[in-house]
Amino acid sequence: MKNLALKWGGGSIAILVAVLVFIVPFAFIVFTAGKTQAESSFLKFSWPTEWVLFDNIVTVLENRDFLLVRAFVNSTILTVAAVAIMVVLGAMVGYVLQRRKSRWNPLVNGLVLAGLIIPPAVVPTIWTLQGLGLFKTLVGLIAVHVAFGLSFCILLFRAFVATIPRELDEAAIIDGAGSVKLFFRVIFPLLKSVIITVIVVQAVTVFNDFAFALYFLPGDDNATVQLTTFNYKSQAISAFNLLFANVLLITIPPLIMYIIFQRQIVAGMTSGAVKG
Repeated sequence: MKNLALKWGGGSIAILVAVLVFIVPFAFIVFTAGKTQAESSFLKFSWPTEWVLFDNIVTVLENRDFLLVRAFVNSTILTVAAVAIMVVLGAMVGYVLQRRKSRWNPLVNGLVLAGLIIPPAVVPTIWTLQGLGLFKTLVGLIAVHVAFGLSFCILLFRAFVATIPRELDEAAIIDGAGSVKLFFRVIFPLLKSVIITVIVVQAVTVFNDFAFALYFLPGDDNATVQLTTFNYKSQAISAFNLLFANVLLITIPPLIMYIIFQRQIVAGMTSGAVKG
């Protein structure tokens, strides 16, 4: 009975904490997005006296010549390109580091860990992008996200490759497969679970990024979804109902991805935790 009480008590506490941490803030966003501008200015956690959620969403979409729509397009291009590069490069580097031992491995491992430890420097990065002619371009921001997110991807892929038997590599080589064919035909399809993890985690990170887009991709034509929140907050007046309606719209895509792929995320993050 004591163990049963501890089990149910612990589960109840975990559910309560999850509700307080995740559900309550999301409910606050929905309630505020459904209020009028006057009522939303009080920023109270209360049911709207008049639901105008649909009107607020339409206003947000039409604001500044459909700026949010253009921002969604920019963020989608940015996310897809950056994540695709991180998946391919991370898988290739992780495979080579795990399978081919050499005297350069400690140096490469140190550089990978440095990519996780060293914080991004804004001014040197801007100077580098200006020298390459990539500042204020979508390609430059894609390169920045790849540079700062690749280390995490390499560590995940390397841990997962450690669980794949080397006999598969040897069998493919005996059958005449070269290095490229071995990786893309034999190894890469086996990385499905960790690929999904990398895609979801990095896609949410890139899609929700605010600082990099603010520093390295300024301008309305290059706006991403997170920068559109500036439209409804100023010193003179703040339209909190439109602000939270905007936040609600840009929160839905990452939320859907997490809900759909939550099991694959856990499987990919724990792969290689025992063996490797």
